[in-house]
Amino acid sequence: MSATARPAAESPSPTIEDGRRSAEETAGWIQENWTSWLGVGLRILLVVVIAYVLRRVVQRMITKLIGRMTRTADAVDGTALGGLLVNHERRRQRSEALGSILRSGASFVILGTAALTVLSALKIDLAPLLASAGVAGVALGFGARNLVMDFLSGVFMLVEDQYGVGDTIDVGEVTGEVIEVGLRVTKLRGDNGAIWYMRNGEVKRIGNLSQGWATAVVDVPVAAGEDLDRVRAVIVDTGEEFGRTEPWSEQLWGEVEVLGLTAVSQGTATLQVQVRTMPGKSIGVERELRWRLREALLAAGVVMSDVPPGTVVPLRAEQAALPQQPAAPGGGGGGE
Repeated sequence: MSATARPAAESPSPTIEDGRRSAEETAGWIQENWTSWLGVGLRILLVVVIAYVLRRVVQRMITKLIGRMTRTADAVDGTALGGLLVNHERRRQRSEALGSILRSGASFVILGTAALTVLSALKIDLAPLLASAGVAGVALGFGARNLVMDFLSGVFMLVEDQYGVGDTIDVGEVTGEVIEVGLRVTKLRGDNGAIWYMRNGEVKRIGNLSQGWATAVVDVPVAAGEDLDRVRAVIVDTGEEFGRTEPWSEQLWGEVEVLGLTAVSQGTATLQVQVRTMPGKSIGVERELRWRLREALLAAGVVMSDVPPGTVVPLRAEQAALPQQPAAPGGGGGGE
């Protein structure tokens, strides 16, 4: 029995009419949506142009501001005013650090706002993106909280001008001169020459010895039997002469004052002398003032505490170098 094979059903081939109809539908869809596409594209282009121009303008303004601050530091550098205020390197580093922070912050705000505006124009839902960014920020804050604390402390330190390059500061465990200031780490050079790296977030207190004014304090011990009024007069005269001598006249910010008698013990009376100085100059002023007071008191015949009463003190080095009379041999006083 033979079976008659049926021909398989074939799909109808596309005709010219079908192609024309598809083209008309595509053209109609494009015609309906091209205005919205053009509007979105122009909006994105406008946002990008505005963000670019605004970023350039803000960065140029910040650069001019930092340049003006640096030029002001250059103008006073090397003068007495520059020494009283801040040194050039400190001012320059602080200006550059603040400029870098301001430029980075302005760029982040402008570009971030532009990116969110573009995404909103593309009809992208920003809620999941912002939620993910919030979670990532919280995780970063917990994982790198010490790093964030260091940077925030460095920013506040620069804005408040707590210290700068060239300042002598006391941070509790170490005292030294600031040689470099960063947002995370500050470098100090200690008294023995060691360089200390101090994390900004770990500093709980800072004593700046180079801001405002400093105080030079000198204790003057004299024999308890001396006329203290005469000693005071000698000290005042020596202080006035000291204040008129270069270069100390620029480093002193006041007159040498005798605060009074601070201690009396074991035949010694101690008077305390004080004078205000430029920041960071108190140690040198103390040494020079102590030297001059000792020389002046000895020249006036005042007996110092380390010399027993009745001892003749030579006033000049050449007197001390005079030959001494030899002692009598045998200690006896026999005659011929």
